[in-house]
Amino acid sequence: MPTLGVNIDHVATLRQARYREQPDSHNAEPDPVAAALVAEMAGALGITAHLREDRRHMQDRDIFLLREKITTKLNFEMGLSEDILRVALAVRPEDVCLVPENRLEVTTEGGLDCCGRRDVLAPAMARLREIGTRISLFIDPEESQIRAAAELGADFVELHTGAYANATGVARAKELQKLIAGAGLACELGLRVNAGHGLNYENTSAILALPGLEELNIGHSIISRSITVGLHSAVREMCDLIAKK
Repeated sequence: MPTLGVNIDHVATLRQARYREQPDSHNAEPDPVAAALVAEMAGALGITAHLREDRRHMQDRDIFLLREKITTKLNFEMGLSEDILRVALAVRPEDVCLVPENRLEVTTEGGLDCCGRRDVLAPAMARLREIGTRISLFIDPEESQIRAAAELGADFVELHTGAYANATGVARAKELQKLIAGAGLACELGLRVNAGHGLNYENTSAILALPGLEELNIGHSIISRSITVGLHSAVREMCDLIAKK
């Protein structure tokens, strides 16, 4: 059965909306680390956090505190800047998920170009392997990208489910088939499979059909639902939904 990794970035987004200049203030809230601990108590088996180059939500201090406090695992999402790579090497997370990053985007807009960026990815991945972290590449479910991820020696691919989540009707069914085919190819090539982006309480069930699926990383929908039902209940509901596979 796939497990749930809860992305807590949007907890930090809410904090930064009020305390951007004082994220370390004694009354800066909500606290993403406290949220991570609640998510674990509710059944999440991993915590995902994206430290962006512009530090728009998670801060360096948050990442180090997560490493110290959580009891499951830390999935550290990151771009390929040297600044962020140094943080990853210091924190030593269990998992690193390499993602594309554009300062003008609201959220990650697509998968990594593993084919075109091998010269940048390969040395970064080599440095991460030295600390024993597992490496995931966030990619679209395209054959060329999946094959490139395998050639680069990634442990996982995290298939970008955004196109599926944003589609409806026949278009959504086609996107789901792309994801299923991509996951199947990844498994054939010896890659482990995660998935995420845009998943919610309505569209996640169908994603559970992906072959070899190990983990779903979900953030915005869970944090949004927590406003009305509380974070523990929101995480528990998603865990229960995944368990129905």
